[in-house]
This record gives sequence, C-alpha cells and structure tokens, in this order.
Amino acid sequence: MHAYQLAKRCNEKRVMAESVRWGERGARINSISPGVIITPLAIDEFNGPRGDFYKNMFAKCPAGRPGTADEVANVAELLMSDRGAFITGTDVLIDGGATASYFYGPLRP
Repeated sequence: MHAYQLAKRCNEKRVMAESVRWGERGARINSISPGVIITPLAIDEFNGPRGDFYKNMFAKCPAGRPGTADEVANVAELLMSDRGAFITGTDVLIDGGATASYFYGPLRP
C-alpha cells in the first residue's frame, strides 16, 4: 500500500511540474484519481473475500457509495472544456470522500 500511495503522490507532483512546461505551449495538464468505481472488477471485489472491507468503507465515507463511470466522465468533461480553462497542474480526487474519511473521519486507523 505504501508503494501505491507514493506512486500516486509522485503522479500528482509530476502533473504539477509538467503543467509549467505544457503551459508554455498553451496547453493544460491535469489528472483524475478515481476511488472505487462500479465496474465488473469492482463488483467481483464487493462479492469476494474483501467485500466486507468495501462495504464498511462505503458505509463510513461521506458519499456512502462507490462512484460511477459517468461521474468520472463528468470531471473529465469539465477539465477538457472551456469551463475548466483555468484548471491546470492539479489532480482531481473523485472518491466520494473515502480518503478524507481515512484522514479525518471514522475510517481513520
């Protein structure tokens, strides 16, 4: 898990740094970090040995549920549209508040 967390943090910093270089060319760069999104793989996870872990996580995070592909697509649409023209060099965390719950809420270890 620590390697995953480190890799995610490095990606956030890479996007931030690259936004400076790409900005010189008139481009924007951002990334999206989705949490658990309903997919066939996620459904297998919910019904597998770690299913109770996921059910507990959803019960204790602000959204109270996993996300959908459409919700991630909505964020991507914003970032790529004129409405997101001032957004660059950032990572958008779209996890229904699960990460916040680990740091500040009922999922805190």
